[in-house]
Amino acid sequence: MPADSITQRTLPQVVAAAAAAHGDRLAITDGAVRMTYAELDRARIACAQAFVAAGLQHGERIAIWAPNCYQWIIAAIGAQSVGGVLVPLNTRLKGAEAAYILRASGARLLFTVGDFLGVNYPAQLRGHALPALRQTVLLEGEAAGAVSWADFLGAGRAVDSAEVARREAALSPEDTLDILFTSGTTGQPKGVVTCHGQNIRTFEVWSATVGLCSDDNYLIINPFFHSFGYKAGWLAAIIRGAHMLPVKSFDLEEVLPRIARERISMIPGPPTIYQSLLAHPRRGDYDLSSLRLAVTGAAPVPVALVEQMRAELGFEVVVTAYGLTETCGVVSICRADDSPERISHTSGRAMDGVEMKCVDAAGATVPVGIPGEICCRGFNVMRGYLDNPEETARCMTADGWLKTGDVGVMDEDGYVRITDRIKDMFIVGGFNCYPAEIENTLCSLPGVARAAVIGVPDTRLGEVARAYIVRAAGAQLDEAGVIAWCRDNMANYKVPRAVRFVEELPVNAGGKVLKTALREMAEAEAR
Repeated sequence: MPADSITQRTLPQVVAAAAAAHGDRLAITDGAVRMTYAELDRARIACAQAFVAAGLQHGERIAIWAPNCYQWIIAAIGAQSVGGVLVPLNTRLKGAEAAYILRASGARLLFTVGDFLGVNYPAQLRGHALPALRQTVLLEGEAAGAVSWADFLGAGRAVDSAEVARREAALSPEDTLDILFTSGTTGQPKGVVTCHGQNIRTFEVWSATVGLCSDDNYLIINPFFHSFGYKAGWLAAIIRGAHMLPVKSFDLEEVLPRIARERISMIPGPPTIYQSLLAHPRRGDYDLSSLRLAVTGAAPVPVALVEQMRAELGFEVVVTAYGLTETCGVVSICRADDSPERISHTSGRAMDGVEMKCVDAAGATVPVGIPGEICCRGFNVMRGYLDNPEETARCMTADGWLKTGDVGVMDEDGYVRITDRIKDMFIVGGFNCYPAEIENTLCSLPGVARAAVIGVPDTRLGEVARAYIVRAAGAQLDEAGVIAWCRDNMANYKVPRAVRFVEELPVNAGGKVLKTALREMAEAEAR
C-alpha cells in the first residue's frame, strides 16, 4: 500500500466507517446473538457511555480476561473509543500471573466471566493485592462482588452520547490503543505498548495482502487475548467489513457443521487446525465448499499440507506469515500467488511499508542465504515496553530497528525462512543447530503430523538433538526408522539421537510449541 494512500485513523473512526459502509450486513454471530455493523456501532457508543459513567479517563487501562465472545469485542471498542487502553489477559493464566499483569498495567476495570471450562476467574484473584482495580464486570455468569454486564451498560444511559463524541474527536492515531503482555518465557511478562494508527495501518495492509473481504464469514478460532485472534481477527474483520464468528473453544465436532451451516470462508490458525480437518473420518459428510482463505503459521507447514488444503479442503488462498507482539503481530507475509514450496519453506517477505534484514552479532547485515538475527523497522514497531526503558533500549536500536531475537535466512527476493529463536539454538560438536530447520525437514517425512526438536546434553558432543513427534493417523513410525531417514536427509550433526512419540505437543495459545515444557520432560527422563 503506497505511503501516500495511508490515512491515519483511530479505532472509533474505523468502526464508524464500517457501519457507514456495511450498516445492514452482519458483523457478529455468536450463538443466538446476530448483530449488524450498524448495531455494532450503536453498541460501541452505549458501552463507551458506560465507561464514562464508570469514571474511565483517557489513557487509563481496562483488562479483559475472558474467552472469545461478542461482549469481549464491544467492551474493547467501547473503552478504546473514549481513550481507554486495552490489556488482554490469557485465559490460561493462573491467579498470581493475572494479578501481576493487572498490577503492572494499573488496570482500573476488569472484564471477565464467572466460569469457563471449569475455572472461576474472579475467585482466582482472591487474596491478591490489586490497588488500582476499581471494578470487576462479568461479561457472562455470576460471581460475588462483581457487576453484571447489563448493569454496567445500564449505568451508561445517564451519560450524554455527545460526551462520547467529544472524547472520540479528541483521540489521536498516536494515542495508545493497547498493551499486550509477552509470554514471559525469559522472566516476568513485559507490556508491549502500541497505538491506534499503527495497528490499524498494519491490519489494513495485512487484510488487503491476504485478501480478506466484506463477503467473508470469518471463523475466529484464535483467542482474542492473542494478536492473531484480536488484531488479525476481529480488528481486521471490522476494517474489511467481514462477518465475525467467534469460537470460545475449538471443538472439531462443532466446527465442521458450523462451516457448512454458516458458510465459513476464512479460517486462520496453526497447521494442526487444518491437519485435524483433513484427518476427520466424517469430513466428507459436511459441505466445506465455502472455504476460501487460510492464514497459518506458528509451526512448520509441510508442502504436502499446503497442497492438501488446496486440493482436499478447497482453499483458494493459503498463506503463512510471521510476526510478534512487538510488531502489532505482523512483520512478513506470503502472497496469494506464492507456490506451495514458498509458503511451506518461508514466512513471506516484509509487508508493504516495513523493512526487514538479517544481521550478525555485531549488527552487520549478512549476505543472502546466511543465517542472522531478524530485525525490522517500520510503522508496525511498538512504542516500547511499559515502564521498562532498559528492555526497550536492549531490543531497539537508535535508528528504529527492532531486534526480534529470531534467527532467519533471507533469499534474493526478500522472503525469510525462520530457523529459530536465538535462545533455542544449540551447538553439536561445534556446529550451530537450529531446531526449526530440523523440524521443517522432519515434517516432510511421511507419517509425521508435527515435530519439535530440542538440544539435550551429550557427554561427547556437548548437546545433541532430540525430536518429539506426533504421528499422523495410521502412521507406523518408530524411532529407528525416523533416525535412519534423518541420516539420509540431513547433515549428521543435525540428526536427532533420540525420538519420542507423543499424542500432542505442548503449545501456547498461539499454537507455538513450548520448548521449556519439552526441556522439562527431557530433564525428568534423565533423572
